[in-house]
Amino acid sequence: MDIKEIQNLIKFVAKSGASEVKLEMKDIKITIKTDSGSDAPTVHYAPVAAQPIPQVLAPVVEVKTDTQTSSATASEDEENSKYITIKSPIIGTFYRKPSPDKPLFVEVGQTIGEGDVLCIIEAMKLFNEIESEVSGKVVKILVDDSSPVEFDQPLFLVDPS
Repeated sequence: MDIKEIQNLIKFVAKSGASEVKLEMKDIKITIKTDSGSDAPTVHYAPVAAQPIPQVLAPVVEVKTDTQTSSATASEDEENSKYITIKSPIIGTFYRKPSPDKPLFVEVGQTIGEGDVLCIIEAMKLFNEIESEVSGKVVKILVDDSSPVEFDQPLFLVDPS
């Protein structure tokens, strides 16, 4: 309800001769009182307090670690440690191809050289080609096409051997 509607309501109540009018809506509460001897009505305007939002607790997830799980994670980390991680130099949207009708820049298993374009990251309507700083074989692509990426987020794993 805007100020003009409230003013029109006050004028209407004053002309009607009613001594008190209460109006409650979901977000405001208005009380208009008039004295029979006075021309100006008294208006009390109070926003209704929002209902408290109930707190929702996150479900408790119990993580059990056993030697097999930790050894599998450790062996995966050791395996990935021999690869070079190519990270995003900027924040933006990651694209694997120069345009929708063109082929992908690189595929898993493809050999790349220094200076080869690996992807494009769009930032503020500018398309930035991300070039490889190493030579090797692409082992894993860590980001989906057309997805947002953060600064320093891993994009590719490359085997330099």
